[in-house]
Amino acid sequence: MLHSRELISSGNPLVDLTWGGFYRGGTYFLSGRRKSGKTLSALQFVKKTAEENESCLIFTSSRPRDLIINASAIDIDLQNYVTRNIVTLVRVTPPKDLGVSDDSYYKEYLHDIKKVVDQYKPARIVFDEITPFIGFKDLNLLKETFLELTDYIEERSITSLYLLSEPATPLAKKAVNVLMELSTGYIALEKEEGYIKNSNPGLMKIKPNVGHLEGEFRSAYYIKPLKGLEVDYYSKEISDNSEYFKEDYKPLSEFESLQGQYPSTSVYSVDEFKLLLNNQIAYYQSTGEIFTLISIKLGEVVQKNNLLTINQLANSVRLSIEKKDKLCIIGSKVLVLFPKEDKNVKLLVSMILTNLPDTKPDYVDNISPFVFLFSVRMDETIKNSDELFERLDAINKPDRNNIVLI
Repeated sequence: MLHSRELISSGNPLVDLTWGGFYRGGTYFLSGRRKSGKTLSALQFVKKTAEENESCLIFTSSRPRDLIINASAIDIDLQNYVTRNIVTLVRVTPPKDLGVSDDSYYKEYLHDIKKVVDQYKPARIVFDEITPFIGFKDLNLLKETFLELTDYIEERSITSLYLLSEPATPLAKKAVNVLMELSTGYIALEKEEGYIKNSNPGLMKIKPNVGHLEGEFRSAYYIKPLKGLEVDYYSKEISDNSEYFKEDYKPLSEFESLQGQYPSTSVYSVDEFKLLLNNQIAYYQSTGEIFTLISIKLGEVVQKNNLLTINQLANSVRLSIEKKDKLCIIGSKVLVLFPKEDKNVKLLVSMILTNLPDTKPDYVDNISPFVFLFSVRMDETIKNSDELFERLDAINKPDRNNIVLI
């Protein structure tokens, strides 16, 4: 189970952009065929670990020197991390190289991982790669053994990233599915033959299993020398677009909608938004990290005269905030959660006014006196999301504690 809801940087650009990072103490899998960039992505995770002054334990069947060379290709000084005891490299030997393939050996090997974890007490773990060690014939035994290992690691708030090759057999695919059920989230790297670059991108998909209410995302990705994996999240894959470049205009009905796969600020249901608030409150209580909740309310005059709808107001707010911020519509109110900052309200108001559906001075002058804003800055008196909502519900009319959009 996850003892902390804190998000930490994963080093993966799509994960950090859409989910905000990995949950501390979470269990994640990264899959892809050979040369898809799995190891480079894992090394970016290691780099973030070092930048945050935490320790990382890397299990690898590669020669340490080879791993150090791979890291240098994307400007990561892995040797320096090892020298400073930030990173510990543990060389593992695949069972097939030892001529062993029975389930008892796999079980014993996974159990031995706990001993190494106890010895080094890392904050994060990378296993590059776990595929050779999950060749159980008995999938129930695999599930039991890996669940025991996962619980042991997660209880210590250790974040783990396991690398997997694409399953080559039906049994291997079933084994991977077993592991996915026990994960917090899953990253898949898909590619055609050849080097991954702008003109020949791969496809990255991320899928949550526990938490990460933002949902599934996908993006084109490529490998950039000295930088590593980068994503082109604001573009669809070339293969998706190519057929539409050949003819004249097409009606939108002919285009397949990609729900949840395009860049927009996430709009949450009330229940989802309350869950996010409770997570943020728990994070504040453990770290002291301030957050701000803002409510923007349409006045009755605006609504009765059809001067501005709640959806138009929500869209104006959406255009004025960042993707990491969370938005919820409740009746005549638009709620925005700013998770990691004490928001500059005056700047936000200016941006909302700029993004109204009509920015003519007379329209803004007529609208702004009847759109109201109330801001709540997190403090120790707030215990849960219900208390926050009660505080908002108590503000039925604008008064000196409200900020009018002027």
